[in-house]
Amino acid sequence: MTRRQLLLGASLAALLSGCTPGQRSADTPAAGQPAHTIEELLGTRPYYIAHRGSGDNWPEHTALAYAQAAAAGAKAIEVSVNCTSDGRLVCHHDRDTKRLTGKDLVIADTPYEDLGELRNDAREWLGPASTLEPIPLLKDVLDAYAGSHVIFIEDKQGTNTGALLDLMDSYPESRSHFVWKQVAMADQVTEVSGRGYKTWGYFGEDLFDRIDELEPRFDYLGVYHTAPDQVIERLVATGKPVICWEVHTRSMRDRLLDLGVAGMMCSNIPYVTSSTARYETDRFGTGLRAAGDLPWAVDRGWSRQPAIQPGPASIALNGPENPSYCMGSMCPLPEDIYSIQFQMRWPRELPQSQEHAGLAFGQPGDQPYRVLKRSGVGGYHVVMRASGTLELFRRGPGEISGTLLSTLQTEPARAGEWMSFWVDVTPATVGFARTDGTGWRDIVRHQEFRGGYFSLTKNYDGDAPVEFRKVAAS
Repeated sequence: MTRRQLLLGASLAALLSGCTPGQRSADTPAAGQPAHTIEELLGTRPYYIAHRGSGDNWPEHTALAYAQAAAAGAKAIEVSVNCTSDGRLVCHHDRDTKRLTGKDLVIADTPYEDLGELRNDAREWLGPASTLEPIPLLKDVLDAYAGSHVIFIEDKQGTNTGALLDLMDSYPESRSHFVWKQVAMADQVTEVSGRGYKTWGYFGEDLFDRIDELEPRFDYLGVYHTAPDQVIERLVATGKPVICWEVHTRSMRDRLLDLGVAGMMCSNIPYVTSSTARYETDRFGTGLRAAGDLPWAVDRGWSRQPAIQPGPASIALNGPENPSYCMGSMCPLPEDIYSIQFQMRWPRELPQSQEHAGLAFGQPGDQPYRVLKRSGVGGYHVVMRASGTLELFRRGPGEISGTLLSTLQTEPARAGEWMSFWVDVTPATVGFARTDGTGWRDIVRHQEFRGGYFSLTKNYDGDAPVEFRKVAAS
């Protein structure tokens, strides 16, 4: 895939108020801002739509998310819509507010004045420094972007077709900027197409056996990124543009491109739209997750995100599922020669003496690599046991157990004390060491894996968390 530099805006778009709607702020793009159209968007490969405003980076469906995604170069944004009890259209994915605000209100039964008091809270997913953001009014968002961006718009309640279409019609050249989004079996498509708007119908697993029946209704087709290859290829074979959601990683992007998909409804715009490393050191001290850093299970809820701790500038991996955490913001490293340094500790208690944690490296992409769990990619992992044994393994794709390459006996770990480690890769060798002592170092002649991606790993099911900091690559 051709390397692309991330397109960065010179400045962020002004934040939207999220308050009462007034006159449209602008019918044309701001000075110097290009007007992106559907035709232009679909004319590029790949093309990206900021899913929920790029929810891996900013609180989803907020004015902040839309503004930041646009500033990061997104030509299109995806907007979910619900209607309040007093007829106000708002940007929010769920029909209630519990997941994002902590207060359980059904939007259809709640006046906008009450929603205006709530704040979207994505700190569990994005880090403790993530800001609390209001629920914006749809009209404020469209005033800001309807003339300059492509907007994929979805009525989550399924009852606001007329009101949405009337609002869309009120913007100049609206049919060049709006795409109607809906599940493929929903009925609104006839009315929407009758108004002259392009439509995108998406297929969940329950609709795979109805593709031939339903796809003729739509201009563009959608499917979840985990769909089997044959399903995605079947949609691509229709000749219509296929847009897959939700794309979190470069490996997801590359698989879809290989299957003929050009459209990416992307949750991680700054990272997926680039192919270069953003940083040489971790960003834990900021209290925000860096774009590209992701837990192994992005589709299984926010609870998989490790705790980012700005005070000690560290991250703590916990939980019973052998978690791994890809440091995509620092990847890819040069494939033939690089060094990684990091510190690790068990902050409160040690795991069992033979249980271990450490670093996986040399992977060719950002697919999950979990030690002692089958992974789709091969690579190396260096592990530190609580007993003090430091080991280097290689493991091929699809294997569970690795092959031991070298062992060093170091001092046993002590709860709460930081240990320092080093990994060095050259075209012909792999070196590893514990550097908070003397003489704990080895170099192995091995050159099987030279990928540029690496992950932090906790390799046991126990509850004892493991903490990492001062991760640096050169």
